[in-house]
Amino acid sequence: MKKNSIKIYMLAGLLAVSAVSCKKDLDLLPTNDVTASTVYSTAAGYKQALAKVYGSYALTGNKGPAGDDGTKDIQGIDEGTSDFYRLFWQAQELPTDEAVIAWGDAGLPDFHNLSWSSSNQFLKGLYYRSIYQITLCNDFIRQSSDDNIASRGFSGADAANIKSYRAEARFLRAYQYWVLMDLFGNPPFMTEADALGSTPPKQISRKDLFTYVERELKDLDNSLVDTRQNEYGRADKAAAYALLSRLYLNANVYTGTPRYNDAATYAKKVIDAGYGLVSNYKNLMTADNNLNKNEFLLTINYDGVHTQGYGGTTFLLHASIGGSEPAGARGADGGWAGLRTTKSLVNLFPDATGTADKRAMFYTSGQNLEINNISTFTDGYAITKYRNIKANGGAPSNLTFADIDVPLFRLGEMYLTYAEAVLRGATTGDMATAVGYVNLLRARAYGNANGAVTSINLNFILDERARELYWEGLRRTDLIRYDRFVTASYLWPWKGGAQNGRASDANHNLYPLPSTDLAANANLKQNPGY
Repeated sequence: MKKNSIKIYMLAGLLAVSAVSCKKDLDLLPTNDVTASTVYSTAAGYKQALAKVYGSYALTGNKGPAGDDGTKDIQGIDEGTSDFYRLFWQAQELPTDEAVIAWGDAGLPDFHNLSWSSSNQFLKGLYYRSIYQITLCNDFIRQSSDDNIASRGFSGADAANIKSYRAEARFLRAYQYWVLMDLFGNPPFMTEADALGSTPPKQISRKDLFTYVERELKDLDNSLVDTRQNEYGRADKAAAYALLSRLYLNANVYTGTPRYNDAATYAKKVIDAGYGLVSNYKNLMTADNNLNKNEFLLTINYDGVHTQGYGGTTFLLHASIGGSEPAGARGADGGWAGLRTTKSLVNLFPDATGTADKRAMFYTSGQNLEINNISTFTDGYAITKYRNIKANGGAPSNLTFADIDVPLFRLGEMYLTYAEAVLRGATTGDMATAVGYVNLLRARAYGNANGAVTSINLNFILDERARELYWEGLRRTDLIRYDRFVTASYLWPWKGGAQNGRASDANHNLYPLPSTDLAANANLKQNPGY
C-alpha cells in the first residue's frame, strides 16, 4: 500500500496528549482545504486516510525527511530522529547487551548508562510519537463509525471495506498502547469516545491497560481480515494473535499474574496459520524483504523513494556502518559510525564469522571485541544484519534511504514464545513440539542438523532469542521478563555506565513519563523513582 498517498495536516503530537506545550505554530485548522468532510466523502478517501495512519509509522511529517517548517508530526524533536521505529528501537536496544552507540547527543548516552530522566528528549519523542499515532487512529475510528458510514451514504462492499479499515486502525491503536504499557507503564488514555482537546486525558494503570489491549485484540478476531488475506504491510488476524502472544508472555511483568497458557495458545494460532521460514536468515533484512511475506506477520514498509527519512532501517543501516567497512557493500552511500554491539552478544555464537551459526552477522575487520570507549566506533563489533541490497545482490532504489522493511512480528518470535511459555509451565503446549520449533530455527541457522538440540531450558531460550531476534527491538522487554535488565544477575560491558557492568535501580524497568506532560496534565502521576 502506498503510504504517502494522502497529505492531511493532522493535529501535531504534543497537542494530542493534554495540551502539552500549546504552541501557536501548531494550527489545528487545515491549510490546504482538505477537511474531514472531503476526505471521508468517498471510499477511496477512507483508504487514503488509512494510509496516513499506517504511514505515520514510517514517515515523520507531511514533507520530510528532516525539515523544521511546521509540517513535521512531532514538535520539540529533530524530525530526522522522530521516526517511530528509530525511537522505539533505541529505547529497546541501547540499554541492553545488544547495542551501544558512539554519538554523544544529549540524552543518548543515558540509555546504556541506565541514567535517563523525565526530560530525556528521545523518550519524550517516543512517548509523543505513540500518542500522536493513537490520536490518528482515534480520529479514523471516529470517522468510520457505523453512524458516519451510514450518514455518508456508504453501503454494500464500500461499507464493509470501511469497517474492515476501522478494525485495522483499532489494531494499530492497540499496538501503540502496548508500546506505552511496556515502556512507560501508566500513560494517559483516550479513545474515539473522547472529544479531542476537551479535557486532559486521565491516566490508566498498567494493569487496566493490559485488560483493555487484551479485550480489543480478542474482539478484533470478529472483524480483522483473515490470516494472510490482507495486503502486505497491513494488519490481519495473525497480527492480533501475535500481539496477544507477546502480551501474555509478559503478563506477569505487566499485571503480576502469569498467562503462559494463553501465550502458547496464541503463538500456536499463528504457527498453524500456514506461515514458513525464509530459507536464508541473511535475507530477512534486505532491500527486497517484502518478498518474505511468508515469514513476516506485519511490517513497517520502508521505501527509498516514497518514505524518505532518517529513521527506521535507514538509521539501522547507516548508523551501523563505519571503520573500514565499505558502505557500498551494504547498499549505502556512506556510514554514520554509530551503532555496534557488545561482546555479550558476540559470545552467544560459536564464532563471529557466521560459518557455523549463520545468524552471526558481524563486521570484525579493524573492530575490537572489547569496548574501551563507547564513543570510539571501532570499539565493539559492527552488525551487518540490515543490508540495503536485494537477496540476489541487486541494487536498491536508493543508496541514501533504505528499502528494507521492518517486521514488527515474524514467525521466528512465535516459535520462541511457544517454547518459553511451555518451559514456564503452559499446559496448552508440549515440550516435544517446543523443541521441534526451536530446531526449525536452528536448522536454518546452521544449514544442516548440526544445530539441533534435544532439550531446552529458560536460559537457553533467552540466549536463543538474542541469536534469532537481535536488533529487532525486543531485548529490553526480554531481559526485564527474565529479571536481568537492572539486576546484578547479568552484567554486560558498560551496563549502568561501568566498563564491566553494574546493577541499576529497579525503577529503570519503566521509563518516566515526560516532565512536560506531567506539568500540563494534573491527572498524571510519575512512575516511582523519577
